[in-house]
Amino acid sequence: MKHLETYRIFNGEQQIWQHFSDCLNCEMTFAIYLPDTAKTERLPVLYWLSGLTCTEQNFITKSGFARYADEHNVIVVAPDTSPRGENVADDDAYDLGQGAGFYVNATQGDWAKHYQMYDYIVKELPALINEHFPTNRKQSIFGHSMGGHGALMIAFKNPDVYQSVSAFSPIVAPSQVAWGQKAFTAYLGDDKNAWQDYDSVALLEKYRPNLPILIEQGDKDKFLAEQLKPELFCQMADKLGVAYQFNLRAGYDHSYYFISSFIGEHIAFHTKYLK
Repeated sequence: MKHLETYRIFNGEQQIWQHFSDCLNCEMTFAIYLPDTAKTERLPVLYWLSGLTCTEQNFITKSGFARYADEHNVIVVAPDTSPRGENVADDDAYDLGQGAGFYVNATQGDWAKHYQMYDYIVKELPALINEHFPTNRKQSIFGHSMGGHGALMIAFKNPDVYQSVSAFSPIVAPSQVAWGQKAFTAYLGDDKNAWQDYDSVALLEKYRPNLPILIEQGDKDKFLAEQLKPELFCQMADKLGVAYQFNLRAGYDHSYYFISSFIGEHIAFHTKYLK
């Protein structure tokens, strides 16, 4: 691992690290916030998954999370959203390729050589964090938009690994909306049965997850009706009797202004289950 940057913020440090990922077959960068209490205690970890076009930088510079991570004594890790590099497959569109990994393990063509984001987030990155930083190996996961999809999907498939899950403006049913259909066709092929393994609404029905779930959505989000469709999640969860909390916030959009308004509540939510 290579240490790139450290910044003092509240009672802790925001660090940036680089490492070679065996899963993704490329160099990857991640951000990690370490409260000062991590110098004397082993702390739980919150993993944040960002949305389309983002790197590890968007969340740490725009969300205002560090105040609350410090307050609740939790380590926060924010990885990149895809493999990166000149030799990594890409696309000219913003919603496919680099910056748009969708947190799946690709099986198709050149995508399969690097786009193994599911394994990276679930296996490789936590192993790296637990090896090099003072964690107590308790962890939860949250994210935004594409990353909200990733957080829900990953938590539902690994309920013994994560204590809780939350999402801002998640793509809850990617197999039923244009963003997900485009990405899944490219990464996973035309077999829609394979898509269901990464679709949170389908996974609700398959696993009926029993872990704390919090979803935050702004009612002025321009992607709400066509790409996010939270009603599909709520309808399925209600049908199955899966407990969840859904907050529809009046006046808020899809941006980090929305995230920063409620990030403190999400970190407090996770801390209840991580302690």
